[in-house]
Amino acid sequence: MSPDPILLMGGYGAIGRLAARELRSRHPDLPLLIGGRDLARAREAAAELGKAEGVVLDPTAGDLGLGERPVRAVAVFYSDDRLAGLRFALARGVPHLGISSGIYEIAPEIGNFMLKPTAAPVVLGYEWLVGATTVSTLHAAEAFGEIDDIVIGALVDEEDGGGPAVAEDFERLHRMMPAALTRQGGAYIWRSEDDAKTAFHAIDGTRMEASGFSSIDVVGLATATGAPNVQFNIATGVSSSRRRGEPKSTEIIIELSGRDHAGQTLRTRHAVFHPQGAAPLTVLGVSMLLERLTGLDGNPPTPAGLYFPFQVLDPAVYMTRLEAAGGGVRTLEMR
Repeated sequence: MSPDPILLMGGYGAIGRLAARELRSRHPDLPLLIGGRDLARAREAAAELGKAEGVVLDPTAGDLGLGERPVRAVAVFYSDDRLAGLRFALARGVPHLGISSGIYEIAPEIGNFMLKPTAAPVVLGYEWLVGATTVSTLHAAEAFGEIDDIVIGALVDEEDGGGPAVAEDFERLHRMMPAALTRQGGAYIWRSEDDAKTAFHAIDGTRMEASGFSSIDVVGLATATGAPNVQFNIATGVSSSRRRGEPKSTEIIIELSGRDHAGQTLRTRHAVFHPQGAAPLTVLGVSMLLERLTGLDGNPPTPAGLYFPFQVLDPAVYMTRLEAAGGGVRTLEMR
């Protein structure tokens, strides 16, 4: 196994630190580079982990200021507007995972990949909670022979901040994408203003006012299932667990309709949840993707290509790890 470290750009932020801890807990001997603009914070986070080093990164330099230092993979935990991490990864031929971009920011990333399509695996990791939605939806979709409608409702607890980088991502995405990409009648449309207003019911049945959100999950799920109608909605409020007097949690409601393998009408409703909020699900996806991309899971590394997270993650392993992490997928009654 290669001794080269995985570079975590922004690894001292809220999500980056959690991802680093998860990797360290599962791979005690894995070397890590914690990088960013603040060397003191990077070194502090590295010292907490052990077998890690804090480094300052220069996003204007092709080598990020690392010189010839070898790196095994690159994960980026903030909006990398220069695509510094991606350009570095493609030049080195190592895997790249970014989790902060939005649909409107996808063209520069794809453009860089198209010029070096055989250089390395690149994962568009900005699905909602890095695969939690798509992997669970496609798992539920196995009961269907044909799917007509996929409706996703993500409930973000108002106490589930996630750190400054997450807050910046939300502010930027809402500012740049006031309309919500949606698949309707087999065509891609943009819902805006009143058309984007909707509602869904949380795990405990509470009606949550929501609005459409431009998540790349819409494209991935529509392409993978062929469903002519796919929409993603998001609500901020009190999660079901807090209404029971417990700590905050995160919920993703998945509603599917179509026909089963015998041609009979079928409708299902599931919920992906985690009792500690959104961060643990994000970290689970990041950790499993880096393990799969680099071969840390004991299988051959992922070959060069451009991937959605659900194309890289093993659904059976994901579900097992999700339950081990305290979360799960629950079957709900239709409403």
